[in-house]
Amino acid sequence: MRVSLSARSRLALLYTALVLGTGAALAGLTYLLVRRSLDRRPVMLADFRSPEAATPSPLNRTEALDTIERLRADTLTQLSTQSLIALAVVTTLAAALGWLIAGRILRPIRAISATAQRLSAENLSERVPVTTPADELANLAQTVNGMLDRIQTGVADRDRLLRSQRMFVANAAHELRTPLTTVRTAIDVTLDGRPSTSELLTMARDIRTAVDHSQRTLDGLLTLARSQTGPSRSHGVDLADLAGEIAASATQRAAAQQVELATTLLPAPIVGDPTLLDRMIANLVDNAIRYNQPGGHVTITTDVADGRTMLHIANTGRPVDPDEADRLFEPFVRGPAGVRGDGVGLGLSIVHAIASAHDGDISCLARPGGGLDISIRFTKPLPGHAGEQT
Repeated sequence: MRVSLSARSRLALLYTALVLGTGAALAGLTYLLVRRSLDRRPVMLADFRSPEAATPSPLNRTEALDTIERLRADTLTQLSTQSLIALAVVTTLAAALGWLIAGRILRPIRAISATAQRLSAENLSERVPVTTPADELANLAQTVNGMLDRIQTGVADRDRLLRSQRMFVANAAHELRTPLTTVRTAIDVTLDGRPSTSELLTMARDIRTAVDHSQRTLDGLLTLARSQTGPSRSHGVDLADLAGEIAASATQRAAAQQVELATTLLPAPIVGDPTLLDRMIANLVDNAIRYNQPGGHVTITTDVADGRTMLHIANTGRPVDPDEADRLFEPFVRGPAGVRGDGVGLGLSIVHAIASAHDGDISCLARPGGGLDISIRFTKPLPGHAGEQT
């Protein structure tokens, strides 16, 4: 049966084996050196002379040699015994200290493991304590905490995306169900009896209006989906040219609503999908005119600043809550209350999708006197422009 040891036990055994091996080698080397020293030491025989004898006694010389040999053997034996005792004591202490040191070294690992076991999809806020000094284990703890931060951010983004998608689906279903309900109500009310010609014509007009609304909603949804997939074809285009054409076509409509349309169109080259960019500018201009007021104005500006293409559209109109300005770019969110229009609430969400697909950042500010101030700054530098960062 295979015994599985913990990491702490394996480290303690490793420390003990290292101390035991080193101690045994040291004891053996000491024994050899002492033995070699005793073998090479010159034998100093005592000069046993009797007062009457002129020469040493052979018997006394032999006894002296035997005594020295016994002392040498006793010394080596005692050295071996004491070395073994010392080695056993040191090995025992090494095992105990190794166990304590291994536990201290592995303490951050246990903290990481315990933290990981407590984590769940609903609780990602806990972090691993970072110990001092800043060694490899502290770096490991920091790495794990960074990973948890990224996971928590990813989970939050996923939840936010799911909530946004659920809300989008619910709003889309509502927008498509409303005209169908209108059609069914018109048919049921009109056909409940013997309708006259005028009633049938009224019903037909109501149905036509509902169908047109449904078609605009579906067209907007398709355009939004296409915008979110990014440009299908990209090449150089000047936003000044696109804005100029759109402003020229919107002049009559603006005049009909007593809105002044002004432009300052400096060259604003960009690489992108001309069809999507044209739709982006058209939606902004359309909203700026629709949610305006008699005697108001709309200004369209294009330019290049710091190597980035800029598009700026400002309009007068009803006051907008500054905290609600950014929400206007969400799907099915319409403009200020009290403004009549045939929009379906997808215009600015399409603008946001197209701008994001072209590396654009949108800034939307509520003007103090009413209306909005919308700027789009395309963060991708222009190829070969002096302001390009390398």
